[in-house]
Amino acid sequence: MQRINKAGLVAIVAATILALTAMRGWAHGDEDHSPDNKLQSAAVAAGGMTFDATSARRLPDGSLFVPKAVQRQLGIRTVLAETTELAATVELNGRVIADPNASGRVQASQSGRIESGSKDLPTLGQKVVKGQVLLWLRPAVGSIERGNQRAALADLESQLSIAERKVARYAQLEGALPQKEIEAARFELVALKQRRAAVGSSLGDAEALVAPVTGVISAVNVVSGQVVEIKEILLEVVDPARLAIEALAYDPALVDGIASASVPLPGGALDLQFVGGGKQLREQALPLLFRVKAQHAPVAVGQAVKVIARTSHTVKGVAMPQAALARSSAGDSVVWVHLEPERFVQRRVSYKPLDAVSIAVTAGIAGGERVVSEGANLLAQVR
Repeated sequence: MQRINKAGLVAIVAATILALTAMRGWAHGDEDHSPDNKLQSAAVAAGGMTFDATSARRLPDGSLFVPKAVQRQLGIRTVLAETTELAATVELNGRVIADPNASGRVQASQSGRIESGSKDLPTLGQKVVKGQVLLWLRPAVGSIERGNQRAALADLESQLSIAERKVARYAQLEGALPQKEIEAARFELVALKQRRAAVGSSLGDAEALVAPVTGVISAVNVVSGQVVEIKEILLEVVDPARLAIEALAYDPALVDGIASASVPLPGGALDLQFVGGGKQLREQALPLLFRVKAQHAPVAVGQAVKVIARTSHTVKGVAMPQAALARSSAGDSVVWVHLEPERFVQRRVSYKPLDAVSIAVTAGIAGGERVVSEGANLLAQVR
């Protein structure tokens, strides 16, 4: 029995050794030959450094190695640089204002008390049409003034009564009296009626305050029952589809050279049309007026903006989308040049804005180079 056990044990050990030997020869030194890991085990040597060829890496010389698969994931797009003559631009500080032809104010023409009438008081953002009654203003009249007006009204009432009887009597004597006396009596009656109406309305009849233009309520400075003074601004109405930009230029020569302008905004831009410039300095600057032609982002009246105005002068450079611009770790303005299919290099550049979405690179890249136009900020994050 012991002999059989020993023989079986020897057979098992021999079979195990043969199996391990076969597996070692098949693996060729523990290498993984599965299809999923072939690319991950590939290595690329650059500058004496070996790294994984399936992930983006920064090389010792500062350039980037970005595989094609990673480029597609990052959405990298490039454009061919072409040096041309481009319109020179200038940046101006501006402010959004309402178009004077499409905005207005509701002001108190006299001192009085605000009343809402049969409807509620206007609210912010409410749409109104020109001539719509928004508020009622009841004049504030003192006791002495009110007493004088009532006395004047009583006197007019008595004169009106006499004039009515006179006209009635002259009508019965028509043909016996001169026609001019009859007409004079009638004119006197009409004048007395108008004077009575004027004095009666001043005793406390409310004045209707109407919308000066069609638009939306942009400012409300009243509450029901509020006592206001003459010329006090109560409401402001603007048309959001008709806005303008007022900018300040410190060089008067710019007024004659501006062709068009735009305003960059988060999520969009404003296309502007140059209207004209003033001839009188304001805070040592010349005011320029632009009308908003197309609005691709929301703005508010009074908002500070940066106006990029194109002039009649030209500058030599490469037109690029603003998305091509990135920032280096030192804070410099840079772009990424696509040198090889999977290699990118960073270039420090000088640029000027062309409009709200594009720039003119004046130094740093040459014509014929391929520059990253989308995904530049993602490349800058590769380490």
